[in-house]
Amino acid sequence: MTSAGVVGSTGLVGSNILSTLLSLSGITNVVAISRRAPPTTSPKFQPIIATDSTTWPTLLAAHTPAPQIFFSGLGTTRAAAGGLDGQRKIDVDLNLSLARAAHTAGAKIYVLISSSGANANSSVSYSQMKGELEDAVSGIGFEKVVLVRPGLIVGDREESRASEAILGMLSRLAGYVGLKDLWAQDAIVIARAAVKAGLMAKEGKAPEGGVWVLPQKDVVRLGKTEWKEEEEGK
Repeated sequence: MTSAGVVGSTGLVGSNILSTLLSLSGITNVVAISRRAPPTTSPKFQPIIATDSTTWPTLLAAHTPAPQIFFSGLGTTRAAAGGLDGQRKIDVDLNLSLARAAHTAGAKIYVLISSSGANANSSVSYSQMKGELEDAVSGIGFEKVVLVRPGLIVGDREESRASEAILGMLSRLAGYVGLKDLWAQDAIVIARAAVKAGLMAKEGKAPEGGVWVLPQKDVVRLGKTEWKEEEEGK
């Protein structure tokens, strides 16, 4: 039996991580910290609601039972954050503070929804921030850090992102000819891959080493191909 924690649970991938965790019989409880309550009434769900995100690390560290696996789908855009500095405060600083709090609370496995272009030395600010965060959380001391690196994330967001909407439409067209999985993944597929990888890490079934990187092909394999095979085999 496993306890889990999620941040970013009202976002596109994070909400799918939350619903996936709550659907699994082996998950006993799920704590999710957010500014507003996710729409679920599951008895497993333990929400922490706080509008001031600077309090989240302290609230998470004090929560019992502590999550054994902690998932982060937290992220924002430069526009929503009011600029690059605002985006960094959430995408890097807050994520890192929450990862440290989860480790202090007793979490053994940390799963981060990152990006296929993550690279701390990138000239692209978004990719650079993702890479910096990956490097930082990998050094905290978790038994296993899982870095999920999807391509374009496809799904219906609450906030409109024009460029992603256009690319999402193109990805759906690509899906008709079997090319979508090469560069874009549905949010539910990414979420299932993250959950499966986190559980594999807890069960000692992950590759050796402290950091496990999941590129797009493994996101599709774990979250779509193998997930479907397991569901059909039940």
